[in-house]
Amino acid sequence: MTSSHTFAREEPEHLTQAARRQVQVDPLAALRAPGDPPWDVYLTGTVFLDIIFTGLDSAPVRGTESWARGMGSSPGGVANMAAALARLGLRTALAAAFGDDHYGEYCWDALEQGEGIDLSASRTVPGWHSPVTVSMAYEGERTMVSHGHEPPPEAVFGPDGVPARPPRARAAVASLTPGRGAPWIAEAARAGTRIFADVGWDETGAWDLAGLPDLRYCEAFLPNAEEARRYTGADCPRAAAHALTECVPVAVVTLGEEGAYAVDRRTGEAAEVPAIAVQALDPTGAGDVFVAGFVTGSLAGWPLADRLAFAGLTAALSVQEFGGSLSAPGWSEIGAWWREVRSLPGQDPMALERCSFLEDLVPRRLDRPWPLRRAVPTIGFGRSA
Repeated sequence: MTSSHTFAREEPEHLTQAARRQVQVDPLAALRAPGDPPWDVYLTGTVFLDIIFTGLDSAPVRGTESWARGMGSSPGGVANMAAALARLGLRTALAAAFGDDHYGEYCWDALEQGEGIDLSASRTVPGWHSPVTVSMAYEGERTMVSHGHEPPPEAVFGPDGVPARPPRARAAVASLTPGRGAPWIAEAARAGTRIFADVGWDETGAWDLAGLPDLRYCEAFLPNAEEARRYTGADCPRAAAHALTECVPVAVVTLGEEGAYAVDRRTGEAAEVPAIAVQALDPTGAGDVFVAGFVTGSLAGWPLADRLAFAGLTAALSVQEFGGSLSAPGWSEIGAWWREVRSLPGQDPMALERCSFLEDLVPRRLDRPWPLRRAVPTIGFGRSA
């Protein structure tokens, strides 16, 4: 297992020369002060190589061959959220295991060199192959097939399998696992890190909030509508959001094509925003990009409605490109959308008003084009650095 970095230094890898060329908006600039944590967001999880097929007329049929009109490859899994956060200007650190195959090399280079994500806590594991997901997008939905093996416990953590101390960060994003806790979440929360959490499907069928022991350490919980209903027993996802605030200060429920709804127990605020209409190519990673947008607005101290609108916008812009990580928008894409929407006739005045906070955020003039990398059909052209 190898790693070329340690957490000893205070300047995160996100501030390398390559990353500085990319960051054109720092949403936390007004809040930064000496002594701040060196990272804005800490993440840990599994990095997949995602291979995405689009342009399928229907789901694959048994015994037949289907041809896709489009294909892309990019880092996936937890890399989706890490790249989305970094492209929004947040100093991002990721702890993950990487295979020592070409897939692992490509994902490492794409995240560290391409996105400026700090991989100090990540490890390359000799003899362990990278997890792979094949995603097929059709009719506005997707079907995925994944393969991979659990890395050895010491791949990301210490040799005894005990999680290393998480780095100092303003926030961390955790994916809660029903029936199982993660000690690093409590440790990070006690150190002052703000925890934002989503959750996967409960395969046990219990749907018991008591089975999410780390929820009590979280500032915000972001399930989808079906997950929120099942965990609370509420018929309406909006009622479910209010019920969830008995367990966590901020509950955000994504409503698919209807948008999103959020409640903040501490302030009494509630907000709802409709989804942004775009021509979708691939929905892979849109939920991760939504969370990244909401975390960004939360750390910047924006009102709840602005955070929700920004999260929905970033997620909508991401589905117009291949893949989850490399489809995430940067500030140039957000700025271009804002300028274009205002110039189009017949726009909904309410929609424009909802996003008016962008006027003071997006770059008025880009000093250089944003060098966003996109998913490509093959990774066989050589190292991505």
